[in-house]
Amino acid sequence: MVFFIFGGFILKNWKVVLAILTANVVMMAAGYTMLIPFLPMYLMNELGVSAEHVKMWNGAIFSITFLIGGIMAPIWGRMADTKGKKMMAMRAGAGLAISYFLGGIVTSPEQMFGVRVIQGFAAGLWSACLALATSLVPMDKLGVSLGILQAGLTCGNVIGPLLGGTLATAFGMRSSFMVAGTLLTIITAVFYLYIPEPPKQEAVRKETAPKAQLLQRPVIRETMFYVAVAQMVILLIQPILSLYVAELNHGEGNLIFLSGFVFSLVGIASALTAPSWGRFGQRHGFYRSLYLAALLAGVMNFIVAIPDTLTLFCVGNFTYGLCSAGIQPSLSAVLASNTDADQRGRVFGFMFSAQQFGSMVGPLAGGLIATFFPLKSLFFVAGTLLLLISGAVYLRHGKDEALS
Repeated sequence: MVFFIFGGFILKNWKVVLAILTANVVMMAAGYTMLIPFLPMYLMNELGVSAEHVKMWNGAIFSITFLIGGIMAPIWGRMADTKGKKMMAMRAGAGLAISYFLGGIVTSPEQMFGVRVIQGFAAGLWSACLALATSLVPMDKLGVSLGILQAGLTCGNVIGPLLGGTLATAFGMRSSFMVAGTLLTIITAVFYLYIPEPPKQEAVRKETAPKAQLLQRPVIRETMFYVAVAQMVILLIQPILSLYVAELNHGEGNLIFLSGFVFSLVGIASALTAPSWGRFGQRHGFYRSLYLAALLAGVMNFIVAIPDTLTLFCVGNFTYGLCSAGIQPSLSAVLASNTDADQRGRVFGFMFSAQQFGSMVGPLAGGLIATFFPLKSLFFVAGTLLLLISGAVYLRHGKDEALS
């Protein structure tokens, strides 16, 4: 059981810890997404970047955090296992809070680039939350717990752009940075006050392989590959979504609002079904939930490329969100199920690095494909990649789970 102090009372319920972690994840995701979609406008309207140079600056400022975060993630993961997962969560929260406050006062694109460098070094809050959750919840509740965390992440991704757009309209874009910094400060304080450090497992540590050999295990390497490809699929589509919406709607209407609405549909659908996918994986096997979710999401990518009206595309996009919600919780559960509690900081650090790699490759590949082929071809590429993941998982693991 987990003991911690909350409002002067000592509680013994892991569900409360999960609820607090989920609330932190919602605030974390909202703080991030209330800023990133509006970064090009911030560069032009507040930092004086010209229209012809904004794409270059936006690309550099956007990518540098992924690069540094991916390099640093295994280091922070190792420290989480040796120095404490709670400490690493607080490090990430405090560092991100500082970077957001600084982002609200910068006066040049060069300074904003420096802020994003700081964010890269501070990154890792999501992987720290995963490491804490998988170490604090019972193993027989792992699937649904990770599904709930994923739903919280998705909710934050939906809330963030709406909140950021409202704040920018009412109080200016710099206010969004200040609000995001405040949210991260609250998250850091909550970690310090209410989240316990998972107990050390000295006896287990002596029996396990050295930490340097973690990536030498085939199941870990294989899962990291799936993580990178799944993240690449997401970032393959997202950057061109507004262009595709404009194409379907023939350039009419409020395209910013319509793009935001279409984007939020996937998030809403994922938030609704992620816990159910986690529960399914807990009962029937996480590999089975992974290959089924990837299979259904892959098929839906082919289907959403068919409609030539925005309404039908929205319906297909929502259905895609229902299916794809099972991919990330299943991958996280596979990693947690195949590592000891005192290895999870590192393994989720590696997972974060894989996601960062996918986040860098996805937009580059998507832009290259969209340059030479119609926009809808990206959905076919994304669908093919997901079907390949599904087939690989089924051939390697699905039959074993079907027999169990």
